[in-house]
Amino acid sequence: MLRTLGDKSPKIDPTAFVSEFAYLVGDVELGPYSSIWPGVVIRADSGRIQIGAGSNVQDNSVLHADADAKIGDNVTIGHGVVCHARLIGNGSLIGNGATLNDGVILGESCLVAAGSTIVDNSEFAHNSLIRGTPAKAIGKIRSRHSELMQRAAAAYVNRIAIYKSSNLHQTSTSVS
Repeated sequence: MLRTLGDKSPKIDPTAFVSEFAYLVGDVELGPYSSIWPGVVIRADSGRIQIGAGSNVQDNSVLHADADAKIGDNVTIGHGVVCHARLIGNGSLIGNGATLNDGVILGESCLVAAGSTIVDNSEFAHNSLIRGTPAKAIGKIRSRHSELMQRAAAAYVNRIAIYKSSNLHQTSTSVS
């Protein structure tokens, strides 16, 4: 469901996919070939939430921010993620069940392990491998991580056509 809040309405690129069972409200912007899956809530009532080209937000994740937030291109946000991050760099992957608290900044191509919790205002350099509660950088991603992250983003772009052809998406980019 796409909802207007005050004078702010979601802006959805025509090539993007939004599940019929997702809820987007306020100043949300989805880039080309981005995808939003069932149960996702994106609540942009305190600032704009921009999601870049080829990025995906998987089932039952929640995105909210207390200021403007940007999710880069080709980012994968796994199932059941709670994300209040300010910036997630291009090509990053957030593992299932992770929590990113207010003001978090991730560089490009970061990998956050499933179930990790990143505390408020933490910043991580490009290519960081991040794990734990509270999360810490435990090294740099390796080529196998980079390949996994690229495959994950591409797989969700490829799913868009299948789901749209089965009519399992918002059939209109109009908001109410």
